Amino acid sequence: MTPFGERVRQLRAEKSVSLKQMADELEISSAYLSALEHGHKGLPSPMLLRQICTYFGLIWDAAEAVERLAALSDPRVTVDTAGLTPDHTLVANLLARDIARLTPAQLSALLRLLGQEQPALTQV
Repeated sequence: MTPFGERVRQLRAEKSVSLKQMADELEISSAYLSALEHGHKGLPSPMLLRQICTYFGLIWDAAEAVERLAALSDPRVTVDTAGLTPDHTLVANLLARDIARLTPAQLSALLRLLGQEQPALTQV
């Protein structure tokens, strides 16, 4: 699941809306919405993102926070280390290889190192 998908799921729970009901009201398939939440699809289009924010009544900071989560939720990330040092390339490859084995504590440490004090989801 992506940070964006997890946030959408939280918003649905707060509003007591099923995935199917939300999909029907947004005029998209429930399969697509489920795949989007679980990270089996790429990023939502800007239009769909606006529809989702409107659907939940999100404005200003709350809408921007959801937009930031969406931008950080691409499940198929490409890291371009061309022109960087060999160590940059090594780190990118080791992270790609070992990311599934990182513990929650290790993930938190990496987020802090990258200037993300809390998991992105909790900042919404």
